[in-house]
Amino acid sequence: MESHTNITEFILLGLLMKKEMKTICFAIFTVCYLTIILGNVIIFISITYSHLIRQPMYYFLCHLSFMDPCFTSTTVPSLMNDLISSRKTISYNCCMIQLFTFHLLGGVEIFILVLMAFDRFVAICKPLHYMIIVTRQRCNMLILLAWVVAFWHSLAQLFLILRLPFCGFNQIDHYICDSKVLLKLACTDTHIASILVIANSGVVVLVTFLVLVASYIIILYNLRKHSAEGRRKALSTCASHVMVVVLFFVPCIFNYIQPPNSLNSEKEFSVFYTMIAPMLNPLIYTFRNTEMKNAMKKVWFRKLTFLLR
Repeated sequence: MESHTNITEFILLGLLMKKEMKTICFAIFTVCYLTIILGNVIIFISITYSHLIRQPMYYFLCHLSFMDPCFTSTTVPSLMNDLISSRKTISYNCCMIQLFTFHLLGGVEIFILVLMAFDRFVAICKPLHYMIIVTRQRCNMLILLAWVVAFWHSLAQLFLILRLPFCGFNQIDHYICDSKVLLKLACTDTHIASILVIANSGVVVLVTFLVLVASYIIILYNLRKHSAEGRRKALSTCASHVMVVVLFFVPCIFNYIQPPNSLNSEKEFSVFYTMIAPMLNPLIYTFRNTEMKNAMKKVWFRKLTFLLR
């Protein structure tokens, strides 16, 4: 790594704001982070220890509730450190590790959202073949595929940045190490690298989002054949998923589809998919989901009863 750069550390500028505002934001982000951990742990345990784990939709939701805290933990500690530290530095090697894990876990999360849409698509459009198509073995294979694709995606991001020389300015205008902000610091022509980053991240996110939108258009079209009760239940489930998809994908597309040198508020928008979306996921998936709420009551009632004996 060192042969390509004489920089040993980067300075993270973070979210630029007044000191008083940073204290307030630190308190808010601490509550948000704890909410992400607690909310997703509750969903993970509720699904794992209930009959819902046998249903593919909740099996994927269980994986999503595991990924949310993992993905958030790659970025939120850096953000919170930015708000309370006077000097925010990160070593070159740690920066590259953060870049890799951020894209790896973020990629897995994106593909799990796609798998959840696939599950709803089959359930609504091919109900008679649902149990044959969405088997547990196939679910496991799809989860494994999500990890493999995300791994190669993040490896490509890392390889693009490792090839760039950094030999002077080392201030990152962000609270995390990401490919777009690092491209701005490279002391060489990054035109080709910028195109590859957009193709690797921006286009992938945009295409995935369009596939999800198309799948839900087809789902809505096919709901005409269902009964009023069936439509209500399907729309309730799909509405939750659509809200999560919009919260996660729209800021991602805004950040990654534009060239690295464009002027935008990418670090502010990053807060949406690194913190806001993972925090709201548990609420979105449980607020209108009777099955999920009943399972949570049973699981936690049993656990509380056991502890009080």
